[in-house]
Amino acid sequence: MQDKSKTTIKVLVVDDHPVVLSGCRSLFASDSSLKISDASDARSGHQTYLHKKPDVTLIDINLPDVSGFELMRRIRKDDPDAKIIIFSMNDDPAFVVRAIDMGAQGYLSKGDDPRLLVKAVHKVAAGENFVSPQMAEAVTFSGATIKANPASQMT
Repeated sequence: MQDKSKTTIKVLVVDDHPVVLSGCRSLFASDSSLKISDASDARSGHQTYLHKKPDVTLIDINLPDVSGFELMRRIRKDDPDAKIIIFSMNDDPAFVVRAIDMGAQGYLSKGDDPRLLVKAVHKVAAGENFVSPQMAEAVTFSGATIKANPASQMT
């Protein structure tokens, strides 16, 4: 018999919108290898991360207490090997570059095909990186725009 603990991917979703959390639960329910936990702000997201030790964490940039970038920094301080995907409504290429520079293994826009989210979780859990094709194209062809955007200079 196969060891279930080796095939289950624990996923933490940190987003302040109940409809997004519900949508992620529904989406991941179709994949029995994914077990989801959620949090609605950075503080509870950080605590849940420390308690549950997920394999992959999906973080929204716009959280009610601090930014998703700050949450990612806090998680990385406690666990430099954390696997993080930024999952945001913001599809500005400067945010994608900033997230990757800060150590995110993936970036998806909430406007992307939902099936890409499951694919991204599996790829990142396996140690790979994932940026949605639309975001990758936007980043590739927007070099000057990214350099001019203050978001790319945030610390």
